[in-house]
Amino acid sequence: MTWDWQVFLTDDGSGRTYLEWMMDAWRWTLAVAGSSWLVAMVVGAVVGTLRTLPARPVVSALANAWVELFRNIPLLVQIFLWYFVVPKIFPPFQQVPGFVLVVFGLGFFTSARIAEQFRAGIQALPKGQRYAAMAMGFTTAQSYRYVILPMAFRIILPPLTSESMNLLKNSSVAFAVSIAELTMFAMQVQEETSRGIEVYLAVTGLYALSAFVVNRVFAVIERKMRVPGFIVSAGTGGH
Repeated sequence: MTWDWQVFLTDDGSGRTYLEWMMDAWRWTLAVAGSSWLVAMVVGAVVGTLRTLPARPVVSALANAWVELFRNIPLLVQIFLWYFVVPKIFPPFQQVPGFVLVVFGLGFFTSARIAEQFRAGIQALPKGQRYAAMAMGFTTAQSYRYVILPMAFRIILPPLTSESMNLLKNSSVAFAVSIAELTMFAMQVQEETSRGIEVYLAVTGLYALSAFVVNRVFAVIERKMRVPGFIVSAGTGGH
């Protein structure tokens, strides 16, 4: 077996090299993952918080339904639904770029998982923190904004790190609807050049590098936001 890394310097037929094409595909991968992460965080935080609201059974039930719906349908099926079905049912979506539809699909899928993490983080907090906020005259919204959510976010940072790395890897499903990200690049270039080993190794390296950077960024955030002396106990919810 011979290696031919020069394949990346070969013209792809459009006046650019395969290396340039791969860099463009990497940018699309990061764009899909980053945009989906923003959607997932906003929606997940809202839905996860609604699941813990006291004396709001209807709201909690709707939030639970959101989580169960998006968590129990395979991601690839959701991408196809957003790309092929939703524009047929709602014609205005026919004008929405495919990139945005993929971001919705991946973002909502991930939001269900992040919502579960926020719910668990909020419920892991000692009840005394909620009572202290109420004693200070905070409304429910103020209690969540200034006391509960900041502490819950610190608790869920480790699983949130893993979920963010998973989202980056899950962005590869975008190839199924012709988004020119890394997986689609690898498949097409392997067919054109028959240098699958070099191409897939390079793409694997870019995925690994991206995931490593995400891991390190969250590690820094976790270290900066750590509350000295605060420990969450699995048995008691914290102290």
